[in-house]
This record gives sequence, structure tokens and C-alpha cells, in this order.
Amino acid sequence: MTDAPDDRPPTPQPAADPASIELAVLAAEAIDDKKGTDIAGIDVAELLQITEVFVIATGTSRRQVQTLAEAVRERLRDDAELRPLRSEGEEEGEWVLLDFGSVVVHLFQPDQRAFYDLERLWADAPRVPLGVA
Repeated sequence: MTDAPDDRPPTPQPAADPASIELAVLAAEAIDDKKGTDIAGIDVAELLQITEVFVIATGTSRRQVQTLAEAVRERLRDDAELRPLRSEGEEEGEWVLLDFGSVVVHLFQPDQRAFYDLERLWADAPRVPLGVA
């Protein structure tokens, strides 16, 4: 018996540098530690020249989104001696963006995450396994 050809498209392989993926994992762990949800990693290295990995997560409230941002800052500062190049939205706490160069962290409240739907926008990009739920 011969196997039928596999009609599924090949799974894209990550193009991001392993060091960038390690930073993304650190950010995801910090988010997970503070009970952030729906944590996702997207490898945008082949699609953007300014960064390699997006980490996307949800917090349930303004305060939690701010707490998640602070946890990511602390983890990357302490474990990787890295500080964000820029950040946006922390005071409002609806969508916080932390730009660490090769990794950009997006932290949303649920309504903003659904509205901007970055996973749909970057649907063709490979996913990065972050080792968190």
C-alpha cells in the first residue's frame, strides 16, 4: 500500500534568529507568570526588516495589561540586559507595544485584540512556539 501524496502546504520554517526566539520566550514566560492569556508568537523576519518576532498576549483589564508590560520589561532587563527601544500605550493600558528591536511585544485588552486581530493580519507568517499555554 502506498501513501497518498500530502496535499497540505509545507509548514513555513522560522526565519527569526534563535536569539530573537529566546527573547520572545522570555517575554512569553513573564506574561504567563502574570496570568496573561492567549500568548502567541509570530515570526515576521521574512516579512519585515525592522523586527523578527511579535509576541502577542491579552490582559483582562487596564491594570493587568500594565502589569504584563512591567513584567516583560523586568524579565528582559534582568535576564537579557535589554531595555525597550520604545514603548507606547502604557498609560492607557488598552494596547501596549514594547519594542525590543528584534522582538516586539503587543499586549492588549480583549476588545482591542479582537479589533486589531494581528494574528489574522500576519496569518501567512510562521508561528513561533513559545512554550507557554
